[in-house]
Order: sequence, then structure tokens, then C-alpha cells
Amino acid sequence: MTSTLNGPQTTGRQYRNLSEPRYTVRTDANAAITVRDGTTLLADVHRPDSDGRFPALLAASPYPRQMQDFGAPAGFIEAGATAFWVPRGYTHVIANLRGTCGSGGTFTLFDAQERRDLYDVVEWIAQQDWCDGNVGMIGISYFAMSQLEAAVERPPHLKAIFPLAVTADLYEGASHHGLLSSSFVTPFLAMTGLTSERSDKLWRSRPVDLARRVLNSPRIHKKFETSNGESALAMLRQLLRLPHNPHPWDELWLDAAVRHPHRDEWWQKRNLLPLLKEIDIPVYLGCDWENVPLHLPSTFAAWNALSDNACVRMGMLGKFGLTWPWESMHLEALAWYDHWLKGRDTGILDGPPIRYFLPGANEWRTAESWPPAAAPHRELALCADGDLREDEGQPGSREFMVLGSGLGRVKPSAIDPPSMLTWTGIPVSEVLDVVGDIELRLVASATAIDTAWMVTLQDVAPDGQTTDVTAGWLRASLREVDEAGSRPGAPALPCTNPQGIPVGQDVVYRIPLVPNARRFKKGHRIRLVLTSDDQEPSVPAIMGFRHAAVGASSLNTVRSSSRLLLPVLG
Repeated sequence: MTSTLNGPQTTGRQYRNLSEPRYTVRTDANAAITVRDGTTLLADVHRPDSDGRFPALLAASPYPRQMQDFGAPAGFIEAGATAFWVPRGYTHVIANLRGTCGSGGTFTLFDAQERRDLYDVVEWIAQQDWCDGNVGMIGISYFAMSQLEAAVERPPHLKAIFPLAVTADLYEGASHHGLLSSSFVTPFLAMTGLTSERSDKLWRSRPVDLARRVLNSPRIHKKFETSNGESALAMLRQLLRLPHNPHPWDELWLDAAVRHPHRDEWWQKRNLLPLLKEIDIPVYLGCDWENVPLHLPSTFAAWNALSDNACVRMGMLGKFGLTWPWESMHLEALAWYDHWLKGRDTGILDGPPIRYFLPGANEWRTAESWPPAAAPHRELALCADGDLREDEGQPGSREFMVLGSGLGRVKPSAIDPPSMLTWTGIPVSEVLDVVGDIELRLVASATAIDTAWMVTLQDVAPDGQTTDVTAGWLRASLREVDEAGSRPGAPALPCTNPQGIPVGQDVVYRIPLVPNARRFKKGHRIRLVLTSDDQEPSVPAIMGFRHAAVGASSLNTVRSSSRLLLPVLG
């Protein structure tokens, strides 16, 4: 295993009294854990080669536990680096959820059964003779989600968690305000099904072990330090070509994509946000700014839902802040767990609770609250001439077209309206720090009873190089706003009860873009892209995540009275 970890290791601070590597690693493979209904789950227990008792870090997910040290830039290697934790005096327990990779029962996808299982696993760990009774949890993505699942059940021996890149509400991860995140949901369930069926005969085979040695060699390992979410998604798509048992994976896909297109009881059973108030242990949240279509929105939703918790911290990372295999932020997590599980004074609680990297400025900032208090909104008009500026100028409109399938059109015509629109601002005269909640108040009409609004905010450099900053989505029929559920001053929260739009009439839509942070440097321009179908490769899609089309053909007209609301520091 390589000794050099990829990715940023702290939020810019120096820590003290951190555990030093002292131990070698002893592994107990396929430890059996019997949960309350008699089902047996399997875990690999990696612990210090010593007779002492140590705090434990649980990493639990449906992904192969046997592959978490494989070293590949694959989106399911997210449990953290065993070779980092165990030598520093932690037991690293990597467990498979029920119905996956040899664990008994049927996988149920982020529901109450899964939460009860995780409670039992935490308490099983605390009772082992190699554990000192202090248990934390580790890992990103689904491993982070399982941390919140366990914490809301309040097992007595769970003392702190560190859920980076978390989704607390499964519906918001799978459907962006009514638009199915199809390029993620489909390959995710296929990949989980494929890997769950494979046994130790494959995962612990000689060829896999040889590949593990190669991938973890320092020269090869270094190449993965810029493997981002898009590369992980590409790997998932490749796995779609392999066959797998349809049960329960295809049933879960039908539930998520077909049977429950809008939030209902099925989704609500998989929504932890109302339960987060039950968590009273320390929580360290965080994500990378690029993770717009998956975990970034829920990071801030979880932050708000944990407002009554006495100890919540948050660290927001820049580009390549979370890469695969996941090894970033290990020093930050060590400072966290040395404090909460070993009682060391590491400095992890010093200073404001929020630390965030500001892309463009390329420096760390701090904040007492999210969003930062000194970031009032500045309004920019979507002008009829394609400019993005404070002065609307002559009122007018622009139009674009979205085509449903089966129209029989061979190729676009020269007279066709475009399939997307852009509005571009003038070069900024001073640096502009945009940090916080962003919203598009769109005034538009459509010739169909439903359509999609897909928005991307971009940073355009003087040489024309374009960087996607953040995005927002809204199915037009879900335009009604949940004013009661929205935080004061925050972007609107669309409701989940569909209502056909009045054909040909202007409607005001409040479209929340995913909160973000960006310095627009002097000479750079702000650009807004709007479309109703992002399946075309020419349409921007952050991390390569695209959506199932609404399916209706429509001519969509956008009025210059539309406004982009940007939170500007200072």
C-alpha cells in the first residue's frame, strides 16, 4: 500500500498531538455480525497487531468490502485508507450492508431496516475485545450516508461521525426537483448489483491481488490524484454492459425511476432530514464544490437540519478535493477522531465552524454560519440581447426549442430556434466573490403543459476557457414553492405535487441553483446557460450527470424580466 495519500489532507490548518503510526495491520476477514432479526452481515476487521483495545472506525456500504484497498480510481472505493488508520491505533471495520457481497438478507436501499442494522453493527463492534468502546464512522458517499443512518438511531457507543459527500434525502439525490438523474441512478444500481453478486473467489483471487499491488505502486497511484466524479461515472457506465441478477436491483430501479416519479411515502422512508434532529453526537460535514449534481446540495440541507446540534463542523473543498480511491482529508479526520475518540487536544475545534476553499482565489476562508452573513444578493437581468447585466434595457424575450422523441425529423433546419440559450456578462472590473445561495427567477412561457428548466452558471476567462460553477434544475409542473419549508432568505424549495403549466402564458419560476463559492477574477465574465434537455453532448452537465427528458416538444420563451440572484461578498 502506498504511503502517500492523494488529495488535500486538511482545510488549511495545522494540527497538534496527532496519533503517529506505530502498529502493523492484522486482518480478520469475513467476520460474522448477527443483527436483531437473525440476519448475518459480513465485515473485514483490520486492526492493530497488538493485544490492546483501540477505538474503531466503521465503514459500511453495499460496495465490496474486499476491494476497499484495491487502489483503483473507481467510484465504489470510498471507505478510507486502512493503511493510514490502523497504524495510528484505530481498528478499521469495513462491513457490507444486508444483501450485498455475502451479507445475508435483501438489500433495501437506505431505509429503516438499514438503519436498525447499522445500530446493531456499531454495538457489536463496541463489545469486541479489540475495541475500547469508542466507535466512530468513516467514508464518503454511501459510506457517509450510512453514518447518518446509524447516528439517527443513536447507538450508545457511537461517539462521532465524519460524513463527507453525504446525501440525507435519497429523493433529492436521484431526482433534481422532478428531473430524474438518469445517468447516475441507472448505472449506480447496476454496479451495486453486479459487485454484490461476486464472492471472495473473485475479490480475493491471485489476479486481483496482483492488480492491487500494481495500482498501489507509488508511480501508478500518483496518476489518480485528479480522478473526479466524471471519471467514476464513466466506470459505472462500463459496468452496465455486464449481466447481473435482476433481484432486487431492477425492482429498486423501477421504484426510483418509474413507480415513484414524485416524492411519496416510498421516498419519505428514505429521507433522513426530519430525523437529523435526533443526532446529538459531533458531526463533521463536507463536500467538494464540483459535486453539484449529487452530494453538494444535501451537505447544506444536513447543515441546516443539524442546527440544534452543539458540535457541527463543515469543510468545503476545491477541485479534486474528493478523488478515487478516497484518501483525502485523512489528517483532518484524524484530528477529529483523536479529539473525540482518544481525548487528545488536536485543535480541530479551534476557530469558526466553517472552513471553505474559494476557487479562483485559491485560498481557504472561514465563516461562522452558512451562507456567510456578508453576502447580499445582486440581481442580474437576462436581457433580450443575450447580455447578463444589472440594467435590463429594452424589454424583450428570447426563445429556444426542445423536441420530444418520435417526430421523424432527420436533421435540424436552418430556421430552427436553438436548443439552448446563453446570457453573458461584461468582463468584471474587480474581483467578484460569489459565495452562498443562488437563485434564478425565470419569467417564461412554454407551448407544452410541461417542460424542464436546466440552468448552468459558468465562469468565462479572457481566453474563452469556460468553467462550470454550479447548476439548478426544475420540472415546470413542480413550480409551486414550499414557502413554509424554505429557510428565510434562502432560494425556493419546489413542491412535489405536479400541476400542468398554462400553455403559452408567462409563469414566474423560482429555480434554486446549488449553493457554491467562486471568485470571478478581473476580466472574467459570468455566463448563464439555459436549456430544457441536457442529453446532447454540447449541453453542459457537471460531472457528466444528465437527466431523463420530460418528453414533450415545446417552444420556450424567456422574458428579459428574469433575474439571476448572486450572493456577493463585500
